[in-house]
Amino acid sequence: IGVLGSGDFARSLAIRLVCSGFKVVVGSRNPKRKAGLFPSAAEVTFQADAVKKTDVIFVAVFREHYSTLCDLADVMAGKVLVDVSNNTEINHHKESNAEYLASLFPACTVVKGFNVISAWTLQSGARDGNKQVLICSNNQEAKRTVAEIAQVMGFTPVDMGCISSASEIENIPLRLLPAWKIPIFLGLGLFLCFFTYNLIRQVIHPYIREQKNKLYKIPIEVVNTTLPCVSYVMLSLVYLPGVLAACLQLYYGTKYRRFPDWLDQWLQHRKQIGLLSFFCAALHAVYSLCLPMRRSHRYQLIEMAVKQAAEKKMNIWVEEEVWRMEIYISVGIIALGLLSLLAITSLPSIANSLNWREFSFIQSTLGFIALVISTLHTLTYGWSRAFDENQYKFYLPPTYTLTLLVPCTVILAKVIFNLPCIRQRLLRIRRGWEKGRYVKFVLPSATGEYSSGETSSNV
Repeated sequence: IGVLGSGDFARSLAIRLVCSGFKVVVGSRNPKRKAGLFPSAAEVTFQADAVKKTDVIFVAVFREHYSTLCDLADVMAGKVLVDVSNNTEINHHKESNAEYLASLFPACTVVKGFNVISAWTLQSGARDGNKQVLICSNNQEAKRTVAEIAQVMGFTPVDMGCISSASEIENIPLRLLPAWKIPIFLGLGLFLCFFTYNLIRQVIHPYIREQKNKLYKIPIEVVNTTLPCVSYVMLSLVYLPGVLAACLQLYYGTKYRRFPDWLDQWLQHRKQIGLLSFFCAALHAVYSLCLPMRRSHRYQLIEMAVKQAAEKKMNIWVEEEVWRMEIYISVGIIALGLLSLLAITSLPSIANSLNWREFSFIQSTLGFIALVISTLHTLTYGWSRAFDENQYKFYLPPTYTLTLLVPCTVILAKVIFNLPCIRQRLLRIRRGWEKGRYVKFVLPSATGEYSSGETSSNV
């Protein structure tokens, strides 16, 4: 295998090829100076010599340096050139790098591939990075050759079609979290809404009504009150689209009708929404552990102790509050543990080790249990506070009561869908049954002849 170039990617590529058992010839303009950068098993020589000795050549140079290879056009005729380059911006050029390389060397066969693999992944092996290698070319035999090389190197080749797909492949490494934009904006929107709501209740209300400065609560207390609200609502939003999809299937009586685009996008982003829910829950746990470490908390304890001594109270133990806090924290720990399990199993390396039934059980069944336990965590926190008029500041209800709306709707819908009559109908629809579908039947007539007709499958 030939490698043209001496940069980081070329070195990592040569190392991986050598480790995979290939004989590697590296072409460089300064072979003596670059020889020490490559493994000893690789031959480092001039570019022309490297091209002559190999039939498959990885072109590991930048697009702007393609013209420096034009002197080798005659020697490269009939060779397979693998373009591994990327751009600095999405759709930076009218034509892809692979198409531009093909135009410079019309006598060669150009294959686009390995550009979505990082130099670190090449050095550490496919087990520590993305295993997919996207390949496209107009020549099926050349694609097959490059795919076999990728398989020997430990990667999974994916045929992306003709060379016209090279632009799409080259844009993939330049996209910044394309599947995370909607979930992140959703999470930020919920955070700002709940943060503003809590700010009004915990800071602005005491300042207006009692002239007390509570600004110190903003960095930790207000944020810590906001995080569980965001986490709880986003966890319910993971399972709400499934409920809506089931309602549509029951309403139309078929599984073959396309969902609306917004619902389809929602279903596709459930994994990212769930991971953000876990992230907010983990931050909530850390913030809660840090609450007693604050200086303000210490001052409040001292003030409470002084007040108790002044009133000569020997015991302020409240059995109901003790039990409420014990149950509240215990249920919260269980919910966080289940969310951790959901987050871990969503990782590709873990998910690939599970069969479909195991993955579905963890993500669906245990996920719903996590939502139920989170609801118990919220209800235990509220206990009887929802009926305390002092909790309604500016006539605004406590924040946790607002968060219960969506999760309780999801739980109620799940319970309804598990009723035998609805569950059986939904199961039939998902197995292909359709409402209003007509089937042919054949009945004998009075004369003994058979006549055909149609009736609804409902009958």
